[in-house]
Amino acid sequence: MQVRIYDNAQQVGTACAMLIAAQVTKKPDSVLGLATGSSPIGCYQQLIEWHKAGALDFSQCISYNLDEYCGIAEDHICSYHDFMNKNLFDFINMKEHHVPNGNAPDLQAECKRYDAEIEKAGGIDLQLLGIGNNGHIAFNEPNKHFVYGTQIVKLTDSTIDANQRFFNSREEVPTQAISLGIGGIMNAKCVVLIATGKAKAQAVRDAVKGDMDPQVQASILRGHPNAIFLVDKDAASLL
Repeated sequence: MQVRIYDNAQQVGTACAMLIAAQVTKKPDSVLGLATGSSPIGCYQQLIEWHKAGALDFSQCISYNLDEYCGIAEDHICSYHDFMNKNLFDFINMKEHHVPNGNAPDLQAECKRYDAEIEKAGGIDLQLLGIGNNGHIAFNEPNKHFVYGTQIVKLTDSTIDANQRFFNSREEVPTQAISLGIGGIMNAKCVVLIATGKAKAQAVRDAVKGDMDPQVQASILRGHPNAIFLVDKDAASLL
């Protein structure tokens, strides 16, 4: 595991964008694993700028997002389909992009389908991650064990509280999500986790220096052969 510390969130976003750009330049038909939330927005904005300037071409790339809420429409302003369209997909020329279907009639079948699609595509070359305040990655919440495959997750109160800011009220926040499993994340050839702000400091510390513990799902990344943490000084303050 590498930990790279930057002065601020803007530098973290630029560093992350540079890693993704390098991956796409090296392998134009890369399979990218993408994330939502506030953490990757700066990265996506930089990628869009480089694409508009003609410096970055996604026309052969395929992406698979980590997760999606269950029970809200894809065009809902808080869905991850909508987030990705508004923050990246509408502005670049990516060949294909995929987000799990949180409204599938058979959610367990959707989990198996999503894993099979990623495997058929050759696996993820670079997986982008954020980290929750409780150490979760994707929507893999603290647990007694690490779950290998894509799964349906019951969101914890802390995650619902953290995501409430995107909704009109806490009651509107979905209580379930479909999420790529830890096995899917660990199968990626490279994993890049970004974290900014003091609210993430404890999670970063536990992931980097604590025990490898399913109560801190991000701690599993210490066993990945090519995991990179990009953090600002605030997020690194407890290291």
